[in-house]
Amino acid sequence: MSEQVEKKRFFTRFLDFVERSGNKLPHPFILFVILCLVIIGISFLTNIMGISVLHPVTDEVIEAKSLLSAEGVQWMVLNLIGNFTGFAPLGLVLTMVIGIGLAEKVGFMSAFMKKVMLGAPEQLLLMSVFFIGIIGNIASDAAIIIVPPLAGALFYGTKRNPLVGIAAGYAAACAGFTANIVIAGTDALLAGITQEAAQTMQPGIEISPAVNYYFMIVSTLVLTVVGAYVTKKFVEPQAGKYIPKEGFELDKDEFTVSDIESKGVIRAGIASLIYWALIVAMMIPQNSPFRGEGGTIVPSPFLSGIVPFILFWFILVGIVYGKTVGTIRENADIPKYMTKAMEGMAGYIVLVFVIAQFVQYFNWTNLGMILAVSSAGVIETLGISGLPMVIGVLLVSTVVNLFIGSGSAKWALLSPVFVPMFMVLGYSPEYAQLAYRIGDSVTNAITPLFPFFPIVLGFFAKYDESKAKIGTVMAMIMPYTLAFGFVWIVMLAVWHIAGLPLGPGGNILL
Repeated sequence: MSEQVEKKRFFTRFLDFVERSGNKLPHPFILFVILCLVIIGISFLTNIMGISVLHPVTDEVIEAKSLLSAEGVQWMVLNLIGNFTGFAPLGLVLTMVIGIGLAEKVGFMSAFMKKVMLGAPEQLLLMSVFFIGIIGNIASDAAIIIVPPLAGALFYGTKRNPLVGIAAGYAAACAGFTANIVIAGTDALLAGITQEAAQTMQPGIEISPAVNYYFMIVSTLVLTVVGAYVTKKFVEPQAGKYIPKEGFELDKDEFTVSDIESKGVIRAGIASLIYWALIVAMMIPQNSPFRGEGGTIVPSPFLSGIVPFILFWFILVGIVYGKTVGTIRENADIPKYMTKAMEGMAGYIVLVFVIAQFVQYFNWTNLGMILAVSSAGVIETLGISGLPMVIGVLLVSTVVNLFIGSGSAKWALLSPVFVPMFMVLGYSPEYAQLAYRIGDSVTNAITPLFPFFPIVLGFFAKYDESKAKIGTVMAMIMPYTLAFGFVWIVMLAVWHIAGLPLGPGGNILL
């Protein structure tokens, strides 16, 4: 038996293990209900055992508190609603969805992606696939539905293997999900959860959605180049030449942009330039209300309140595009599209209800602080602090991502430990967040448990049913996961060693 066959069998067994293990996990809502019950039980035991730690900043003794005590039961009952409504990410995400959802529902996001990819010269085709796939997370999961089939069609039209195009588009939209050149809903969501965890160490601390922005801009550009290189040097040679089945024809109408859609995209672009030019003009005066004390931009009310600026931008883009193409015929259509966008958030809101209870249970019982301080002590004893520790957190996130799909659910689970632990060791909450989000992205494309994985199998089957198998798809996508993971770790090392800022107001050290 050849070594290559043995490796393939091992890989297939590994994927089968991931799929079986993940399928045994309950729905995230039920999972967090179970975790809440676990926290209640652990809080009771640790309280009886008298477990405590010294607060690393104030030297105050932090004792484990029991949720089964009279005080704990009262707290759970009296704060059930407050835990939910006061959960910072909830308001941030729902606010972003109002604007981004409008732009998506009127058709702007789809038209924009198609316009850029279809208009790219053939020599820049790969670059456009990865660039649009990566920044497509502006529209949340829409890019995963739009980019892979469009990339497949473009590859087919240029006499390249369409399966490679689908794999490249899927890898870009999934493995590069966290990167972008603008502040997106992901930034707002994660920043809110990070802030909740950081406030257990430093009450009143605020985490802006922009704290990882510099790193993510560079990531977008670097991953675009890396993705194109991996496709040309590894994936295309591995896939070989595509031979279409007899009688196969591609419906090209699905992959075209009409004149009116092009006009809408151009007008939306002009409106965007005017909008941001006005914002910049308002920031120029030293006494601008959007500048910080002493006329600073970092920090400033602008960065702290960047979500409303992005909200109004997407609303403007959505209205201009919708009015141009006719998807918005009267003013009443605007709130209707916003409502449709919010309808898709019902599952998220239900999940947040129980996640918020879990996070606050962790905070009130002091278990997060105790675990973080204890973990930091172990790490320092073993001598693995610094960059190796950060990479370790990244790799833990990568593994967890194979089994739990929801990014917010994973960070809600991990942040109460990772964020305080980083702060105890002298690192910033935004650095912990960055390590997590890298790990959360790279394995999105290769886990069979990702909700969109069955869809990519369908995209493959359109061109070649014999190739629409988990092992085949994984083998084609795996090079992207490995390359993205390696490059991101190298970038993280460069940032760490050089002490570069992660974003406006976001540093590596506290």
